[in-house]
Amino acid sequence: MPAADIDAYIAKAQPFAVPILERVRHVVRAACPDTEEALKWGAPHFVYRGKNLCLTAGFKGHAILGFLHSEMVTGKTAHRMEAMGSVGRLKSIDDLPDEATLTAWVVRQMQLIDDGVKPPHLEGRGKHPKPEIAMVPAFQTALNANAAAKANYDGFPPSCRREYLEWIADAKREETRDKRIAQAIIWIADGKKRNWKYENC
Repeated sequence: MPAADIDAYIAKAQPFAVPILERVRHVVRAACPDTEEALKWGAPHFVYRGKNLCLTAGFKGHAILGFLHSEMVTGKTAHRMEAMGSVGRLKSIDDLPDEATLTAWVVRQMQLIDDGVKPPHLEGRGKHPKPEIAMVPAFQTALNANAAAKANYDGFPPSCRREYLEWIADAKREETRDKRIAQAIIWIADGKKRNWKYENC
């Protein structure tokens, strides 16, 4: 499903990046007609069966292409430290593999998703959840004074509660802590997670 947001993203990209982004988009659409397009974390993502098939993005001096299973798809060592992608920095369309190779990568990624294979970098995640950190007394008092906020907070998963607690506990001054608590209560009463502003980026 084409996304107008992706059209706008490509239109605003650096001139060198436009053909790279368009080539990746063309190949993914052709190889995976059921793909859905979405702008996540400010970058074009192609979604297959609810999983991120791959992403592409254009920056000031380079572009990237990344697959969910990276090395399992491309057979190459990931360049995550260099450029957050699976094939390193792309500075021109000539840096991309040919369409046949790209198509094979997309098909391989689809198969891994179909088979339920977990990406290596996610192996073990969630097996040892972090323990909840100690409640900040002033935060607990504020929650107890707001029924909606307390109900929503109690219903959040541990990771969401931890994000709020860490944000509040990290305050260096009492004044800063109190401001964060006041803001947190407003957001939580509305059912918002700590980083809700970035959820649709």
